[in-house]
Amino acid sequence: MNKQDTSAYVLSTLRQIIRAIDIHSRQLSKQYGLTGPQLIVISEIGQYGPMTIGELARRISLSQATVTTILDRLEIKELATRMRDDRDKRRVYVNITDKARTILESHPNFLQDAFVRRFNALEDWEQTLILSSIQRLSAMMNAQDLPTEAYEIDPEV
Repeated sequence: MNKQDTSAYVLSTLRQIIRAIDIHSRQLSKQYGLTGPQLIVISEIGQYGPMTIGELARRISLSQATVTTILDRLEIKELATRMRDDRDKRRVYVNITDKARTILESHPNFLQDAFVRRFNALEDWEQTLILSSIQRLSAMMNAQDLPTEAYEIDPEV
């Protein structure tokens, strides 16, 4: 197989991965009424407790603007709340509601469960190899330079 064939197979495989993630996101939306990014936000807050929007944005690698948009939608769905700090009114903390906790207790997973099980069953060296390869692909595609606001294009964020 020549290099052009190999690169074509890599790109084809990446498209398959993107399609699988998209299908899973649609399933999440149907089952829980949440997008993947929305589930990531409530999961992070559910796991670590109330935090500022800036801290949340850093933890999940999205811009503050994107997180704010996601929180707007979560508040409409009564899954998140914002509260001002009593001492410093400039600081706004976000928390999830009992309704969001109920969703999290049903153990939704924004990654396919089968993938997580299979990946965790791999030897450590295999996991490291996969991670290294994906990081290299990301760098080759300049993905680290993409704006985190990419989610804002999706009206369902």
